[in-house]
Amino acid sequence: MDWGWIVRNLDEIGQRTFEHVLLTVVAIVIGFAISFGLALLIRRLSWLEGPIIGISGILYAIPSLALFAFLVPFTGIQNPLTAEIALVSYTILILLRNILAGLAAVPRDVIEAADGMGYTPSQRLWRVELPVALPVIVAGLRIATVTIIGLVTVTALIGLGGLGYLIVDVGYRRFFLTATIVGSVGAVLLAVLADRGFVLLQHALTPWARRRTAG
Repeated sequence: MDWGWIVRNLDEIGQRTFEHVLLTVVAIVIGFAISFGLALLIRRLSWLEGPIIGISGILYAIPSLALFAFLVPFTGIQNPLTAEIALVSYTILILLRNILAGLAAVPRDVIEAADGMGYTPSQRLWRVELPVALPVIVAGLRIATVTIIGLVTVTALIGLGGLGYLIVDVGYRRFFLTATIVGSVGAVLLAVLADRGFVLLQHALTPWARRRTAG
């Protein structure tokens, strides 16, 4: 382990970490927006659930290297758009399933009570159903985020990658083990921090769940 190299390259390690976080956050935000929109569409047109889940499942099953190879001729290499299209496609199945599962798990009597109070469907969704579904939705975000943090390292093969650059370009191609260790450990730490962050977020947004558990 070359600690001197780490000290001399702290700026680059910080830059690569920032790139890793940025690629992940953009993919999760866009993926959640698409998944949430699809979930609302499925609630309105239930027959679309099978086709949409099927297509998102196919996208999720495509190996990342194959997807990058397909996209590069259209969007170019070393282009964040190439990476984000691939990364977003891997979030949709996870997030969509959890959003649908969370909304489906809202007790029927809760929905009827909201209707009895005169809530419109939109008000019922935002004020009643989504808060009740939050734990399942946040669980999906946790899984998707950890998955994407791992996949971002693979985008180093198209000239991006964040911490993956240290693993592939510096560590593997230059046979420098220290860079590989730094990139790998950094990616793992990001995944752990993201997971714990979502746990704290869930606790903060669902205080009634903590009270119910304590009771």
